[in-house]
Amino acid sequence: MLSLVKTLCALDGVSGWEDEVRDEIRRRVAPYADEIRSDALGNLMVFRRGARPDGRTLMLCAHMDEVGLLVKRITDEGYLRFGCVGGFDRRVLPGRRVSVGPGKHPGVIGLRAYHLREREDDDKPPKVEDLYIDIGARDRAEAEAMAAPGDVCAFHSPPEDSGAEWIRAKALDDRAGCACLVRLLAEARPAPDTWTVFTVQEEVGARGAHAAGQTLAPDFAVVVESTTAAEQPDLPPHKQVCHLGGGVVIPVMDRGTVYDAGLTRRLIATAEAAGIPWQYKEFLAGGTDAGALHLSRCGVPVAALALPVRYLHSAHSLANPADLTHLYALLRAFVTQFSTRA
Repeated sequence: MLSLVKTLCALDGVSGWEDEVRDEIRRRVAPYADEIRSDALGNLMVFRRGARPDGRTLMLCAHMDEVGLLVKRITDEGYLRFGCVGGFDRRVLPGRRVSVGPGKHPGVIGLRAYHLREREDDDKPPKVEDLYIDIGARDRAEAEAMAAPGDVCAFHSPPEDSGAEWIRAKALDDRAGCACLVRLLAEARPAPDTWTVFTVQEEVGARGAHAAGQTLAPDFAVVVESTTAAEQPDLPPHKQVCHLGGGVVIPVMDRGTVYDAGLTRRLIATAEAAGIPWQYKEFLAGGTDAGALHLSRCGVPVAALALPVRYLHSAHSLANPADLTHLYALLRAFVTQFSTRA
């Protein structure tokens, strides 16, 4: 599982440009699919007949995309001005390495030299318009040979182990969820007929999930995600959201969804019966593909499982492999035991 997560995190898949990730996942899941298809947006949808089908379908969902940058223009000096794809804290940007465009040209995000900044700006986060990407070009012509407006840029941050227990990588949100679904397809047959969907463009408004929900019309859905673990020493416990090493996160509500109470209780009961560590999401923030899925057609009951991750939406997210193991164990137990008539 950890090797698969690292493989998927190493790929670039900024929202709207998920091709690398989709191709790798398709290659891995094709042998286990009873049906496999993609839609116009790029969602990858994999159908498996259930071991105990009863006429209704379950949808499992994880998103392939990651936050990133988009080149807006090239300056006369050969720098790239950019905008953000998805939401993240702009304070994490200066000094980060990025891969630019289909050629993956290396670049670094620059900012006006410190000694030229106004002193009143010292405590302010930089504005995106004050940042640029330096790809080592001497002028516009040289830069245009390597990049163009419309190119996307992903963080360049190869996955690696960190300390005795952690994994550090970009795009753990939500390649960890994708890895769990890939492994589930390879190892277990769900009880009901199930669509496993690897969605696109979650980071820019859950657009892929909206399309997939309308197309597949599931009767139930479970979103497999990552969520913020804000365990900073200066925060009170109720604002830390969840904790690395605390087990799989089962949210009750976030900014976009009130999760179905019945499905959520069944997830908790499954975890308790199997002795799988779990925790609540203690801060009602963020959002997932569930925000779009539960509004599909006439409405879909949705629950979620999440991996606690520090420094979400940055070049160096941090997770505990034990939490990933617990997330997968709960997902597998729940799906193989699930009855749509309960």
